[in-house]
Amino acid sequence: MKILTGNDLKTGEVIWWDGESWSRHVDDAVDVGDAADAILAREDAARRVNSGYAIEASQEGDRVRPAHIKDRVRALGPTVRPDLTLKPDDPDAIREVV
Repeated sequence: MKILTGNDLKTGEVIWWDGESWSRHVDDAVDVGDAADAILAREDAARRVNSGYAIEASQEGDRVRPAHIKDRVRALGPTVRPDLTLKPDDPDAIREVV
């Protein structure tokens, strides 16, 4: 499995290609196969991603896990806390806060 990552040009946040746009959540990442270079060229030209690149990853159930330790740290911490990041479209998100 090959996924795309980079940094949001406006905020600097680590982002992952979800098939249509960029997400802050690695579990939203999709396999891009051989389309990595074309997607990165288009997204770089549109100024939506900074320093984008393709990485190897694996799918473990509904979780996506980068293969290399550097990208696992970028995705999962210890500097990133996915358990504290809420998805705006998640109707159950308020239950996690309260």
